[in-house]
Amino acid sequence: MDLQKAESLWMHLHWLIVLGQQGSYTAAAARLGVSKAAMSQRIAELERAVGVTLVRRTTRSMRLTEAGQQLVDQTREPFEQIAHSFLEARDHAGEPRGLVRVTAPVALGRQQLLPRLADFLLAHPSIRVEMELSDRLSSLATEGFDLAVRHAASPPDTHVAWRLCDTRSVLVASRAYLRRRGTPLAPPALTEHDCLHYPRGQETNVWSFERRGGRARQAERVTVPIGGPLAANNSEALRDAAQAGLGIALLPDFSAQSGLQAGKLVEVLPDWQPTGAFADQIYAIRPYSLHIPRAVNLFVSHLRETLKAGFELPKAV
Repeated sequence: MDLQKAESLWMHLHWLIVLGQQGSYTAAAARLGVSKAAMSQRIAELERAVGVTLVRRTTRSMRLTEAGQQLVDQTREPFEQIAHSFLEARDHAGEPRGLVRVTAPVALGRQQLLPRLADFLLAHPSIRVEMELSDRLSSLATEGFDLAVRHAASPPDTHVAWRLCDTRSVLVASRAYLRRRGTPLAPPALTEHDCLHYPRGQETNVWSFERRGGRARQAERVTVPIGGPLAANNSEALRDAAQAGLGIALLPDFSAQSGLQAGKLVEVLPDWQPTGAFADQIYAIRPYSLHIPRAVNLFVSHLRETLKAGFELPKAV
């Protein structure tokens, strides 16, 4: 087959790749926006040109032959690269536009991400952001999200991750609660207090702490059992309960920040750092792909810039 003839079959090859991906003529035709008859005709033309059967088709199913699968495997990557190059070129033409679908924890989204959206959307009027706030860990690949914003110890190796900022856990209570019940001076005293906690399945409810001190800076670690009138899988709910005087809450700093700044909460045991409750980094995470849309890149850049300082808390008195 000469080069000119091969070039005339490039579209046929693309359709064969889509057929292999979709697994049926009906699904492939729908994906390409063509009729099922046109799909069958293109594959038949390709088979005549190469002189070998590429697809075995019955009344119930279809599958690629060994030759068909080999042809798909050898040509898929160049076609994907062409698509990637086309998307990159189109993405850089004119004003950035498109939809960015984001999933984030409820408290982090409500308190820290949504207040930062206005400046971004006003600067990029042709970009839309769809944000799902949920403490459920979503599957980005199957649920169609462009990004997940999560606090994590380390991002998954199978994803692209941008570190946004540090975060830490903090123990807080209202002044009214501490006047009523007293202020604990060391972690073991928490066993005598109402502790508002994040449930961890069937695990025993414990809080762990670390204190650094002395010249050798040896870490002193303490783990204490805790209990209280409320457990909730949402740090915003725990913060509100603490502000209402129900007990001492262990929160990520992004949830505690507003209450501490407004004086509705005070930090408890400031010399002890809670450990193990929440991760210490916040990331924007995306499934790996050759092409990252310009709108997504711009949104990530905005988050990195506006969150880079982390969540400043008032110094404990």
